[in-house]
Amino acid sequence: MEVCGTRRIRTESRKLQVKAGLQRIGWNPKVCRECRAYLRRPRTEETAATGIPITCFLKIVDRNNLNQAYKRVKANRGSHGVDGMKVDELLPYLKQHGSAIRQAILEGSYVPNPVRRKGIPKPDGGVSLLGIPTVLDRMIQKAITQVLTPIFDPKFSEHSYGFRPGRSAKEAVTQAKEYIQEGYRWVVDIDLARYFDTVNHDNLMSLVARKVTDRRVLKLIRAYLESGVMVNGVVVEVDGGCPQGGH
Repeated sequence: MEVCGTRRIRTESRKLQVKAGLQRIGWNPKVCRECRAYLRRPRTEETAATGIPITCFLKIVDRNNLNQAYKRVKANRGSHGVDGMKVDELLPYLKQHGSAIRQAILEGSYVPNPVRRKGIPKPDGGVSLLGIPTVLDRMIQKAITQVLTPIFDPKFSEHSYGFRPGRSAKEAVTQAKEYIQEGYRWVVDIDLARYFDTVNHDNLMSLVARKVTDRRVLKLIRAYLESGVMVNGVVVEVDGGCPQGGH
């Protein structure tokens, strides 16, 4: 009895030491258990049937969601990022490194690559600066938007047609024709100059946090905002703005 009692005390003592060490470095043991359980779940078993809480974060890293994100990135094609990887090279890369990348996201240690700067001439003069993420980061960004879009899109204006699911410029033209038929004759064209270059990160994250309370998701989004820009081979840190070219 004494031996069993001593072992139990030693085991509990070690658990407390590990927990204290994790807390000192800012690691949440509860989150760790949740992520480890998620990683261990059978591939063929649906998340809802495992008893594991389906948080916004876990929906993002769900295999089905990531697979869907990959398919959309592949269908959209697009240019390479700073690492030079092309869309056709992503699948072989994921087969070799996908599990490690997914686990890094779960553990909060994944670091996005900086975006590649590319200038697009404007019709009226000047240059529009794009920030092109790597194909891997485009896939992860798409996985995020697939989960967050159903949360935010219903609150957008019914008169907004750009970059929204099930809407396009064709619907906007149709609506404009209806306005003309109703007798409207004035058109007001308004543009916010350099809007995406001047977005305040703190204000943006504050607005996102009103709908998304999972800190791991917020941390991942901010990591993309602050990933930096590659200009002439040099990574430039950014403290504001949202690169146009990703998801």
